[in-house]
Amino acid sequence: MKHSNKKLELLCPAGDLSRLKTAVDFGADAVYIAGEEFGMRTASANFSREDLKEGVDYAHAHGVTVHVTCNTIPHEDEIVRLPDFLSYLNEIGVDAVIASDLGTIGMVKQYAPNCELHVSVQSGIVNSATAKAFYEMGAKRVVLARELSLEEITKIRANTPPELEIEAFAHGAMCVSFSARCLLSSYMTGRDANRGDCAQPCRWSYSLMEEKRPGQYFDITETEKGTYILNANDMCMAEHLDKMLAAGVSSIKIEGRAKTEYYVAVVANAYRGAVDSLLNCEGEWKLPDWVREELNKMSHRTYSTGFYFGRPENAQTYENAGYVRDYAIAAVVDGYEDGCILATLKNKFASGTELDCLEAGSIPFAVDTTTLYDEKGKQIESAYQPMMQIKIPFEREVKTGSMLRMKV
Repeated sequence: MKHSNKKLELLCPAGDLSRLKTAVDFGADAVYIAGEEFGMRTASANFSREDLKEGVDYAHAHGVTVHVTCNTIPHEDEIVRLPDFLSYLNEIGVDAVIASDLGTIGMVKQYAPNCELHVSVQSGIVNSATAKAFYEMGAKRVVLARELSLEEITKIRANTPPELEIEAFAHGAMCVSFSARCLLSSYMTGRDANRGDCAQPCRWSYSLMEEKRPGQYFDITETEKGTYILNANDMCMAEHLDKMLAAGVSSIKIEGRAKTEYYVAVVANAYRGAVDSLLNCEGEWKLPDWVREELNKMSHRTYSTGFYFGRPENAQTYENAGYVRDYAIAAVVDGYEDGCILATLKNKFASGTELDCLEAGSIPFAVDTTTLYDEKGKQIESAYQPMMQIKIPFEREVKTGSMLRMKV
């Protein structure tokens, strides 16, 4: 069945202006970002007011919408600064504001009337009654809780106004707490997860200690290193985008505002390919093999499908909290000149190393490194100095900003 008459928005994260431009260039339909406060990722560089304006202008010039997160639970000393910030978002043409706190929601309608209101995953929406209540408050979109199955989403879609858009997470890190409502970080470190400052104690290794046996640590699982009893696997729904679309999801969200520019490029490019192949598919859809391969070429934890197919049995890894990191950036393309790729080195590699090129809008392709030149045109056996300029003969032009990578 061809889905070209339907829309499935690809919503990608951007932790700063550079990553916003990468997300736009590599295929996002929309990006979600944050200002210097009120967003749930204080670890990200985030956007100054000047960067917000430049980011909105860049995205709009490429037909991409911008959603700004104001989804923390602001305290009294913070809420007084919110009206001015919302007015600025309204002034520069931000397309949507993502909020969860009821006071913030009221202020969005008052101070940013030209921005759509999207209700954040922090609100824990798991039924149609709650979704409709937010719609009646003026919400254009709700972001559903991660704890829902596709069957439940289908029922919510059937029992809510068709004008109300449904957004759901499709890829990225999962939170072990209910839709990111967590007190663990605040309790253990004083860093409040509900105000964007999570220390991620759910990723730490834990052992059991009995009160009368201080200093004696007992393993909770069979490993000698303790247990990562709270450690959630990453989500990957790329294989099942057709089921998300059929359930009524109108926007798939990629987690990762604290992730690297490389992560943003890979995930945007891969999901762009997946969505396009789905919407233009004749007959039964199958995820292109190259997309599956791409999603394994960036840093990630073991993948799972979360709660989408019922209570998950593969949603946690107890042995470690580590990432799978099989690929690294070798160089970033600066241009193409005289039959050569011009690039800036990021990691050293020798002549003959197998590289592939991640180029916006293309399936990754191999680059022959049998012959390497330095910036002066002298042939070299290895590229070894970070930020070194190199030249690689290649048969066609490669877009500036493309990434050359290697297996590690």
